[in-house]
Amino acid sequence: QVQLVESGGGLVQAGGSLRLSCVDSGRFFSRLAMSWFRQCPGKEREFVAAIDWSGDNTYYGDFVKGRFTISRDNAKNTVYLQMNTLKPEDTAVYYCGATVVYPVVIPEGQDYWGQGTQVTVSA
Repeated sequence: QVQLVESGGGLVQAGGSLRLSCVDSGRFFSRLAMSWFRQCPGKEREFVAAIDWSGDNTYYGDFVKGRFTISRDNAKNTVYLQMNTLKPEDTAVYYCGATVVYPVVIPEGQDYWGQGTQVTVSA
């Protein structure tokens, strides 16, 4: 069973940083490729970043441009998204997703989702 819970969202000024966390309460976290997506109101869910089972390989959406870093701690069943130099257009609900294939950059390819965490960046 995979159950994902995100945290770490909030309100931040442009140029600031946030670190999102996603914890899996299941027993198979180290076998899962993990991803972060985001969704703005009225828009489709957008790929942000993915990381493979070991954490050795990562992949990012084009808009990230070095501002975000995905990482994982398999001992803690947790995947992180460090977001720096935030912009107002980064405002969205951020979701973590899990699947057994890496990388999967489309929402339909994820097998499990968390409930999301809101990130709001003020100008």
